[in-house]
Amino acid sequence: NRSSGSTSACLLDVVWQVVRSMASEAPAKNMASTEVAEVAEFVKPPLAAMLNTFDFESVARETMEPQAWGYYSSGGDDEITLRDNHLAFQRITMRPKVLVNVRDIDMTTSFLGVPSSLPLYFTATALAKLAHQDGELAIVKAAKKVGVPYMLPTLSSYTLDEMLQVRQPGQEVFSQLYVNPERSRTEEYINKLEAAGVRALFITVDAPQLGRREKDMRNKFTQQGSDVQGDDEEEGEVDRSQGATRAISSYIDPGLCWDDIPWFQSITKMKILLKGVQCGEDAVLAFKAGLHGCVLSNHGGRQLDTCRPGIEVLPEVIEALKEVGATKDNFSVFVDGGIRRGADIFKAVALGAAGVGVGRPVLYSLASYGERGIVRMVHMLQDELLMVMRLSGTPNVSSISAEHCITRNLADHIVPQPQDN
Repeated sequence: NRSSGSTSACLLDVVWQVVRSMASEAPAKNMASTEVAEVAEFVKPPLAAMLNTFDFESVARETMEPQAWGYYSSGGDDEITLRDNHLAFQRITMRPKVLVNVRDIDMTTSFLGVPSSLPLYFTATALAKLAHQDGELAIVKAAKKVGVPYMLPTLSSYTLDEMLQVRQPGQEVFSQLYVNPERSRTEEYINKLEAAGVRALFITVDAPQLGRREKDMRNKFTQQGSDVQGDDEEEGEVDRSQGATRAISSYIDPGLCWDDIPWFQSITKMKILLKGVQCGEDAVLAFKAGLHGCVLSNHGGRQLDTCRPGIEVLPEVIEALKEVGATKDNFSVFVDGGIRRGADIFKAVALGAAGVGVGRPVLYSLASYGERGIVRMVHMLQDELLMVMRLSGTPNVSSISAEHCITRNLADHIVPQPQDN
């Protein structure tokens, strides 16, 4: 009609004017582009502006090298499990109790004989130097400052000796273990840990093969690798062509099985736990094998996509362990993956976890502001947890129970359309 025709004519006039303007201003194009780039340049906010863990992630995305960001942020395949790790906590709703004296809140606890300022530990994450030059050394120091244990990683940027040397007097640490096909290398590593007074050994059992993390795979890994892979590098067994994940995979033994557990128990007196349990049956097998606990984990959503978050597995595991006589005193259950709020810590404890492990929040706060960033991140979680405990009517950790949460929707999944990586 006439109206639409007039509109079309006007639009054509505007387009033509824009085209002529662009042609006449071509010499100034480079200058204009530079000005736009200057306007768009990221300016890192002050540390005091960080209000939650997501703020650190936003800063880390802008400040980290693409290679490092691709490794840390990537998940397996379509990253459905990666996203669901945090979404699962949102499917648990709160059931607060009122008229409880919550003037004083005590969130301190202990697990595996180690005291902690809150039910949280820093879980093992590989190659922390990708986040910050101080890498694992900064994490060790920050863990002491905030009063939580740190699980030393096998595939670290700094050597085990260097990580152990920066411990402060009285500081307790755990260690994560990737098992090598050459058992002598693993035994030597375990002996070093025990001699240094490491309190517990967490054997990773969910990674006989590392997952396809496509954001990472698009990058050739050119950074410093892990110290424990030194011999593999020299023999040409480290594939750097498809990201950091492929580069570190040569160290791990896909043949690790239940038959190996007695061997570990024979060579160390450290408490042994399995990291990466994802069903009740395996938790029961670990208990019957005489182990000290397990971590319900899907490796940060980086392994088998569409498997369940650790927090969703937790009720199943607690129920299965009850049936065989396990208690919190003789078998500790932890959860990692997706913890971003103080409320997430509360929910995990309410459902039976001794504590939770955080990984990416540590790396993102480290990448953004170094050791100071990690300390602030934990202080924020403490502030959030204190508020949640007070509003829920729980003056201390032992008073947090399943009665404070509703889980009827925990197993409900609405899978969003996968995003291209």
